[in-house]
Amino acid sequence: MLLTSLRVTSVVLALAGIVSGLGTTCTTPLGSGTSGPNDPYWMEVIKHQGKAPYNPDPNGYKVFRNVKDFGAVGDGVHDDTAAINAAITSQGRCGGGACRSSTISPGVIYFPKGTYLVTAPIVPYYYSQLIGDAKSPPTLLAAANFDGMAVIDANPYIPGGGGAQYWTNQNNFHRSVRNFVIDVRRVAPERSQGTGIHWQVAQATSLMNIVIHMSSAANTAHQGIWMENGSGGFMGDLVFNGGKFGIWGGNQQFTVRNVTFNNAQTAVYSLWNWGWTYQGVNINNCQVGFDIATGGLSLNAQTTGAQAIIDGVVTNTPIFIRNSNPSNGALAGSLVLNNIKLNNVPVAVGVVGGAVVLNGGTTTIQSWGQGNVYKGTNSAGVFTQGNIAVPNKPASLLDGSGRIVGRMHPQYERYHVNEFVSVKDHGAKGDGVTDDTAALKDIFNKFSGCKIIFFDHGNYIVTSTITIPAGTQMVGEGWSIIAGKGPAFQNQNSPTPVFRVGAPGSQGIMEISDIIFTTVGPAAGAIIVQWNVKQPAGRKAGAGMWDSHIRTAGVAGSGLEGNVCPKSGAGGFDNCFAAYLSLHLTPQSTAYLEGTWVWLADHDLDYTGEGQISVYSGRGILSESKGPVWLVGTAEHHVIYQYNLVNAANHYMGLIQTESPYYQPNPIAPAPFSLSTTFKDPVLYSPNPSAWALAIKNSRNILIFGAGLYSFFDNYTQQCIDSRNCQAQIANIDSASTNVNIYSMSTVASTHQFSVNGVGIINQANNINGFASTVTSWSRT
Repeated sequence: MLLTSLRVTSVVLALAGIVSGLGTTCTTPLGSGTSGPNDPYWMEVIKHQGKAPYNPDPNGYKVFRNVKDFGAVGDGVHDDTAAINAAITSQGRCGGGACRSSTISPGVIYFPKGTYLVTAPIVPYYYSQLIGDAKSPPTLLAAANFDGMAVIDANPYIPGGGGAQYWTNQNNFHRSVRNFVIDVRRVAPERSQGTGIHWQVAQATSLMNIVIHMSSAANTAHQGIWMENGSGGFMGDLVFNGGKFGIWGGNQQFTVRNVTFNNAQTAVYSLWNWGWTYQGVNINNCQVGFDIATGGLSLNAQTTGAQAIIDGVVTNTPIFIRNSNPSNGALAGSLVLNNIKLNNVPVAVGVVGGAVVLNGGTTTIQSWGQGNVYKGTNSAGVFTQGNIAVPNKPASLLDGSGRIVGRMHPQYERYHVNEFVSVKDHGAKGDGVTDDTAALKDIFNKFSGCKIIFFDHGNYIVTSTITIPAGTQMVGEGWSIIAGKGPAFQNQNSPTPVFRVGAPGSQGIMEISDIIFTTVGPAAGAIIVQWNVKQPAGRKAGAGMWDSHIRTAGVAGSGLEGNVCPKSGAGGFDNCFAAYLSLHLTPQSTAYLEGTWVWLADHDLDYTGEGQISVYSGRGILSESKGPVWLVGTAEHHVIYQYNLVNAANHYMGLIQTESPYYQPNPIAPAPFSLSTTFKDPVLYSPNPSAWALAIKNSRNILIFGAGLYSFFDNYTQQCIDSRNCQAQIANIDSASTNVNIYSMSTVASTHQFSVNGVGIINQANNINGFASTVTSWSRT
């Protein structure tokens, strides 16, 4: 059974939506949807007129592909492998090992309800979404003779390639798989080919609403998800039944939300990471909950660096956590457990060989850690295997059971196709050339609140500020692009919003999914998204974005490609400005942001060679919101900071991931921008500052549950990796902020991992944990 209970959330929110006003064509709010049980899912029958304007054949290229149009039958008898892969690969899409990345050939590959028999892997090419019917999710059925790494293989190894793969794992962006049942039980139990998904991916990727059925035989080798490398990423709303492993994981960082494991031998095996966050874990009748490889403390011997688990329920499972090696009184893999309910679980934390670190039973673990714990301005950490600081969790961040709120990506399965409007049907072109400002303003003015606004795939250019009214539900097609361009956004002395999400002071439903917000450079004065909307009263996570990104530069049509802004800096500053500020959460706003990538490109995805580029965006995410805010995302390569919390309150952030600009400190921050008191820029450290990954000022009730803050370069050189000093400081908090708790924070190559009032307090040398250094817990007291 799929996760139907989660889908009800969007229906309830729609029924109870409070909007500032309805569009001029509206007589009543949208409501809960009118799709009947026999009506097709809207995505299957809506007119598909999306275009890829930078494709060599923009008029002939098809973005949306129904697998049945390519010969798939879906009867569980015919072999549909070739037809499915033809739907994915046709018209020269990016894959096969010859194309390293591309945004000009997007694909939405749709599976109507049915059972699709496969005998070899389905390979989602670059910039692909595999989407099943959300009303009746289709089954991908592995045949008994299935041969390959996994039913879905997101990064195949090239036969005879000596370990080479189709794509570079840490650059394997833009994939989504949603709404499937994957069944590998026909594959003989002892064969590891019974694997659901090989998911070696990076940012802007997601798995959601998937059930994987595996053999429960004693000799099973089946795996739900196998992941050996990458730099993710988000996955959520998944169920794993049976198998040797539910998730076999190795990746720099990942966020996993709302996962259930039933009758697996091991729910999660963790080979290596720098930091993963699991939020909402249910483990039932497994032998081991988390089997964790630990003990690697050198650059070349990375094991699991940091595992953070919040809001778990573990039932009838002999061992919840099992480390491969004992800590022996020192950091050798960080572990944080928060709000974990155990029901008949004899060992809460143990070690291979039988040693027990923490007894279990039927009990609740409130806040427990293994690793180095810091408090206040004390630079001496204390290795701890025991209770750690209990975070303050405002009620506004919690659901009715006291867990951090989570909400699945809206898919509108209860809505009839007649409840959607296409922007292309109402005058917008999306051709990357036409100014669509007037058309989009007119569409929002007419239809927000009573229609779901469908952005057919395209590149929509706007030349003045667009306000997306409270009450709007909008969905893209294969990451539709909306871009600010022109003089209105070019003056950094007069920064201007490109998109206002809600007018200032507005309240109501806001749902944005599968959209990319961006600019066409130069755009030194662009505030790409100013988020003003407040969720309806009593409707938590009622205003949010899912699988939507703020991505600037480094792609076709951005005006900031590798031939304009090369790594050498020959493009100069004026021609290579991407934005002033990417995302601003204003004081009265609330926001639920899941899988949001706020990326200034460090390399070009479309220009031949994937070369590095030197482009400039002033700021990542500024939050002044009083909350609640839930933030699962990544902000990378912005000049002054990646995350800046000022006068903010009631935030849950986990996992957050950052990278400093590769060219810093040449020039040093804030160049080529200037610090702004109006936009509350943080004071930079000295001398020779690089960007802050995280700055917190005068804020309260902030819970950061998992952070990966990385500095990989010193002016494009990497000798500083070995010496772990690419920059001097990376995260800072002032003395006025209260009730701030940070758990499972891993940093790379910053001499000081954490500073108070601009003074480095925690030195990375005391927390080396493999490639990264890890602080298990920091609290004020």
